[in-house]
Amino acid sequence: MIDFRGLDKAALAKVIDYSILPKETTESDIRKGCAVARRYGFAAFYSSSAHWAPVIREELAGMDIEIGTGIAFPFGSAPANVKAFEVEDAVRRGCTAVDMVMNIGALKSGDYRTVADELRLFKAAAGEAVTKCILETCFLTPEEITAATRQVAEAGIDFVKTSSGQFEGPSLEQFLLMREAVQGTTVRLKVAGVKFPRPQNAFVFLLAGADRIGTRAGPEIVDSLETLRGVGLLPEA
Repeated sequence: MIDFRGLDKAALAKVIDYSILPKETTESDIRKGCAVARRYGFAAFYSSSAHWAPVIREELAGMDIEIGTGIAFPFGSAPANVKAFEVEDAVRRGCTAVDMVMNIGALKSGDYRTVADELRLFKAAAGEAVTKCILETCFLTPEEITAATRQVAEAGIDFVKTSSGQFEGPSLEQFLLMREAVQGTTVRLKVAGVKFPRPQNAFVFLLAGADRIGTRAGPEIVDSLETLRGVGLLPEA
């Protein structure tokens, strides 16, 4: 749980995974995004493809910022061995964090063996990289959200993540189901897919127990900290 009383902009930036994900992203866009990530000191910088990892590694050399990408985006329906190869390739290119979309079709079919196998291969293929598994909560029932989150915890994945950002984001109620399911484990919670036209929306999930926020609106969220504090929506530092 984040301590909001001691929270400053630098600490807030370290709970944000900043992302540049549009399909038409160019190398120039990536380099500009890296400049923003350097300026704010975010926890991670994500691109839509490991293709950009060498460029990001060059731009963020010496920075304590994860180099991240998505695996099996956005559908998660690739076979487990294909996902594992994609993870290995991403790490080989320089990624230090990988977010894999769970096979939601298998989960919804009750095929938990397939889900468990792909999570095991994911963890092994990632090596020392930070692992984050995406559930895509908008397609899941409450019972499926709980079951999926527990599968992630049992596999020893570092984070369970709400959404890819390509479809509808999570509700607070869905996030709270995930939070309940990880109680007593070491798995952390990442919220993504929420549109943050108003930066204060991110703080709702942080106050509810999110460990990371994945968003392109990172700068706006960090810059809103003192404003929210000034009107009494957050405790004083």
